[in-house]
Amino acid sequence: MGRGRVELKRIENKINRQVTFAKRRNGLLKKAYELSILCEAEVGLIIFSSRGRLFEFCSSPSMVKTLERYQKCSYSASEAAAPLKDTEKNYQEYLKLKSRVESLQLNQRNLLGEDLAPLNMTQLDMLENQIELSLTRIRSSKSQTMLDQLFDLKRKEQNLQDANRDLKRKLLHVGSDNLLQMTWQHDQASGSNNQEEPEPQSNELFPTACDTPMQIGYEQLCADQMGRECTNHIDGFGPGWM
Repeated sequence: MGRGRVELKRIENKINRQVTFAKRRNGLLKKAYELSILCEAEVGLIIFSSRGRLFEFCSSPSMVKTLERYQKCSYSASEAAAPLKDTEKNYQEYLKLKSRVESLQLNQRNLLGEDLAPLNMTQLDMLENQIELSLTRIRSSKSQTMLDQLFDLKRKEQNLQDANRDLKRKLLHVGSDNLLQMTWQHDQASGSNNQEEPEPQSNELFPTACDTPMQIGYEQLCADQMGRECTNHIDGFGPGWM
């Protein structure tokens, strides 16, 4: 009779587990050696025990070269499989986006009042509520925008009024300064005209009457002398020396 099938599960008995590990490890190493000899295959076997001990077998001279060859083959296979996986992933994403776009387009047509025949009463009620909610939001946004514009216009009006008030104040100030300057210039001009007005010249040719009327016969003498001087000047001759 042959041995029965061994149930594959962890051996709880520590001694039995160690014995089984040693027997099967030796058998696995023997099989790897036979495979490399019979089939001329490059075999690399690495075993770590539960205590961390290393057991290995390599048909090639260096385990490192075997591992490098394994890494190259593994990376090449993964790189070759990567484009296929990316293509499949992109196609799935494309299908999701396509269905989403079709749903949005159908919803847009329903909001515009098109393609309503396939909808039932519940869907129509939901569509009506959605439209009413959208209208409420639109009206609220419109009112808020109008209020903002009104506040901006009022603020601009107040700024213009302030600027106009400042300009009026500056204009009054400049006007008063100009009036004072014009008054000062007028006073200066009046003073200069008064200074430049020529004084009346005394008539040397006709001396005034003597202020000594008390002397007897002096007034008649002065009058006769003035008459003689006028006659001499008119004739072109001056009075002679006595």
